[in-house]
Amino acid sequence: MTDPTVRADPAAGIPVPARLTVLSGPSGVGKSTVVQAIRRHCPEVWLSVSITTRRPRPGEVHGREYFFVTERQFSEMAGAGQLLEWARFAGNYYGTPSAPVAEKLRAGLPTLLEIDVAGARQIRQSIPGALLVFLAPPSWDELVRRLTARETEPAEVIRRRLEAAEAELRAGTEFDITLVNTSVDEVCSQLVALMTAQPATPVSSAK
Repeated sequence: MTDPTVRADPAAGIPVPARLTVLSGPSGVGKSTVVQAIRRHCPEVWLSVSITTRRPRPGEVHGREYFFVTERQFSEMAGAGQLLEWARFAGNYYGTPSAPVAEKLRAGLPTLLEIDVAGARQIRQSIPGALLVFLAPPSWDELVRRLTARETEPAEVIRRRLEAAEAELRAGTEFDITLVNTSVDEVCSQLVALMTAQPATPVSSAK
């Protein structure tokens, strides 16, 4: 099977790498915040939008943060092989539609997936050439503070997220690179540099 992270350059007759990068890490570590910053400041990076069966949080827009679907719709897409990866987390299903990702990679665009650890493992198996980046918290106490400070989820959901976060932190050694989220701007600049093979430039100064 042809590696979907590589496309042909008809002019030079050689393959040109299309960067597929996976950003993962425990719940509450700040993955969504990093992605939002990249969306605002780095138009050269294409951000995959996942589908989920969970209810939208305040401020979330269908088609921007997620495509919100029913469990039946999700099941139909998974059954038809239309998802690059999928997983059940905290009682809800999440997945990555495969067609848009394949299209952007064929076009040679730097492509970023923000998914959980289980999904990242599936990508490792299906697309071995993908770059897996683990976003870690400054400390366990800080991660607990971020998760318990959320007012959008019931206590039972937060308890399950904390349990899952402990296991997800142990999975950091499975990834190619670990970035510690002490500063969103620094993480964004490092991540974009990895994707575009350019020296890191602070995202806040990007045009």
